[in-house]
Amino acid sequence: MKLSRVRWLVVASLLCAFTTAKPAEAQEAGSAEHSGVAPPELVESAEAAYPEAARAAHVEGTVLLELYIDVEGRVTGASVIEPAGNGFDEAARDAALRFKFKPARRGDQPIAARIRYPYSFKLGPELPAEPAGSLSGRVLRGGVPVAGVSVNLVGADGRAVRLDTDDAGRFTAKPLSPGRYTIWIADGGRATSTTADVSAGGETSVELAATPAPSSPPQPPLATVDVKVRGTQNEADRLRHSAEAVTVVDAQKARGETADLGEVLARTQGVAVRRDAGLGSNTRFSLDGLYDDQIRFFFDGVPLAVAGFPFGVADVPVNLVDRVEIYRGVVPVRFGADALGGAVNLVSTDRRGSHADVSYQIGSFGTHRITAGGKYEDEKTGLFARADTFFDYTKNDYDVNVQVPDAQGRLHDATVPRFHDGYRAFGVAAEAGVVDRPWAERLSLRGFYTGYDKDLQTNAVMTVPYGEVTYGERVFGFTARYDQPLSTKLRLEVLSSYSRREITFVDKSDWVYNWYGERILKRKIPGEIAGQPYDDVYWQNDFYDRALLSWSLPRDNTLRFSVSPSYSDRTGEDRTFTSSTERDPLSAKKERLSVVSGLEWQLDLLEQRVENVAFAKSYVFHAAYEDVLPGNIFRPLSRDKDTFGGGDALRFRATPWLYLKASYEYATRLPNTDELFGNGVLVSPNLSLEPEVSHNVNVGPRLELRRGRFGDVTVDINGFWRESQNLIVLLGSAQFMTYQNVYTARSRGVESAAAWSSPGRWITLDGSLTYLDLRNASSSGTFGKFDGDRVPNRPWLFASFGLRGRVARLPARISGALEPFYAGRYVHSFLRGWESIGLADYQQKVPAQLSHDVGVTYGFTLEPARIGTTFEIDNVTNALLFDSYGAQRPGRAYYFKLTADI
Repeated sequence: MKLSRVRWLVVASLLCAFTTAKPAEAQEAGSAEHSGVAPPELVESAEAAYPEAARAAHVEGTVLLELYIDVEGRVTGASVIEPAGNGFDEAARDAALRFKFKPARRGDQPIAARIRYPYSFKLGPELPAEPAGSLSGRVLRGGVPVAGVSVNLVGADGRAVRLDTDDAGRFTAKPLSPGRYTIWIADGGRATSTTADVSAGGETSVELAATPAPSSPPQPPLATVDVKVRGTQNEADRLRHSAEAVTVVDAQKARGETADLGEVLARTQGVAVRRDAGLGSNTRFSLDGLYDDQIRFFFDGVPLAVAGFPFGVADVPVNLVDRVEIYRGVVPVRFGADALGGAVNLVSTDRRGSHADVSYQIGSFGTHRITAGGKYEDEKTGLFARADTFFDYTKNDYDVNVQVPDAQGRLHDATVPRFHDGYRAFGVAAEAGVVDRPWAERLSLRGFYTGYDKDLQTNAVMTVPYGEVTYGERVFGFTARYDQPLSTKLRLEVLSSYSRREITFVDKSDWVYNWYGERILKRKIPGEIAGQPYDDVYWQNDFYDRALLSWSLPRDNTLRFSVSPSYSDRTGEDRTFTSSTERDPLSAKKERLSVVSGLEWQLDLLEQRVENVAFAKSYVFHAAYEDVLPGNIFRPLSRDKDTFGGGDALRFRATPWLYLKASYEYATRLPNTDELFGNGVLVSPNLSLEPEVSHNVNVGPRLELRRGRFGDVTVDINGFWRESQNLIVLLGSAQFMTYQNVYTARSRGVESAAAWSSPGRWITLDGSLTYLDLRNASSSGTFGKFDGDRVPNRPWLFASFGLRGRVARLPARISGALEPFYAGRYVHSFLRGWESIGLADYQQKVPAQLSHDVGVTYGFTLEPARIGTTFEIDNVTNALLFDSYGAQRPGRAYYFKLTADI
């Protein structure tokens, strides 16, 4: 396929998606379509008491209830379908039992009904001291006043007022706190809504037009009605209870602690995060045995590097993240990803309203980490502006155990500090746009500029020290978003991203360094790694676009279609190349284009007890590059690949506390730019890579027991199976590595997590355990002689465990809370090479690892800010830790962190 043809195809697809947009119709709040049945109307509500523990912790939540309403409008029963914990469930249920409804009707006959009602708990601002105002109005139908209509007023703080119109169609609400109110009515027909601002001591008047209800044919006297009520959904809980094979990691606690995002993820079942050294060092991420780019990484749905984070997921500042969504093997079509083993989506801390936050961390090895951000939002116009920035710096000068030659050249053991392992990273991002307008639910533009510089201390197995080798990147770009309902049934989400990367690698030292950072010998040829100088720079342009169209169909059916083209081109310059007659080999052009399309059908059955998602995907791949042959000859080459995939995900809610999930995907992952062309530093090109394909299966239960006599209990178990062909693996020597196809590999195992919180959440215990068996299944070819061997250099048994306490109200007048915590990690030993090579006693092995971290957090409210302080000791026992063979990680370290949220 010609590259130009694919480009035009992508552009045409996106233009069609944009040009089909039209203004959204008014959304029906509180209405339901069910065979002409008029749904119940809430006429008298009851406010739930906000749980004190949740208020002190500044926690909000939404509880999804199922209410049973009799023919007189009384609530005869309320059960929790989707719990929120933190004391919200009981409070919401108790309040709902005091609700009063106008009963559901079929024609003129009242009927019993069962509805779903989300009860939201929000920490609204305290009531202002200024005088209250009032709001009055009339409801007309065809210009004639309508009596007995239920009018609903919802304030910006979430508080609701409901009242009926009098004989003249009038209503009056007073006193009311100043602010903006949403007003809507539903008189058996379409709902009508508007907004009004109430000023201190003022009077506001509005008029609303009611629409006649359509006539209904005779129906049986009993019906079940699903009522959709506006409310803030807990997205994390929705994902946990969906059919998707997803683990949701809440980062709210982690933002107040000193652990970085890599450590937070490493405590998650199925996840292994391996570092060659400290902060900023080379990191490898594994999910159920599949590594690196076999898992796709996103930031708010945008590929991580294109979103401005070129240094990898582990070093993204945790204070920029609200939660992490880990999709295991089966990736929803909305991401437009060609992942083999799953996807990780970092969801930012952006929230509604104006706010600001800042954090500062200081600790061992010269570590300083700063983040700051803020947002301003105008509720009247929907305009908002947001900015975030961060700066990380560390020397990484921790002690390591090495062998140092004496004057006679004999090696002896020594403990020395790392002297050339510094890391510096920075970033700034700004976003502006508009939300909640009739023509745009969200329209925004985000720009960013980030970068990092890293010193390289040693070779891969820490036997040779380097004194001047450095590498780094600079990235700038933007992301534009547009989200908008096209009608009550159709919804469009479009984003477009661009980034420009500059990658540098410098190794041209004239000196040999020893482990004490001393120059001991002048080199004949510069260059510490390979005996030749390097001063390389690469430039890469990345484009990523995605259009997602959702169509809500009758009887709980939803169709989604997505198309996601991505394009990258790379060129470079060798600054040591001096020939004036020949072309620089690094100037060879490299282009990669992929288009991933998906169609998804979601079906909810048995009142949403069963959710099934079936999907199909299409993958289009094109690569064009110049291969540099001996004699500096440039040969243009290209490659095309088209393939398909698909799968299904099923969730069954057996009881309100037990969910059963199963999912399958036949997936394809296309080689990415770094795998094909190298990363410009230590990874060399391999232009012959083939796409990976895999069968991915997940099955397991999730148990949630909330508000029981002995506290809250959650258990999540997932068995997985991966059968992968042409598996791409990073292999190599102590100097340079390349990605290669291992042909066939099989991964099987189980991952589990459990947590228990005492009543009142004074004590919380959690833990995870993962076992996987990842083996080479190739019977022929390059790796045929290793058939049946474990794929080398991969942990296969690891666990995490933690304990947290909470002592609230210290002191009571400022709502302070003291939280001591402990976190431990264990990784069983594993071989660096193929297990069938050599004698077991002489094989290189990464030893078993056990680490312990302890700390204490004290958080308190000092209006208008929420302040948090944390002191933490990592690796308390000063254990020797190795994630990779010979690469020693830091020993005992002390950190202090201060956060403020305004």
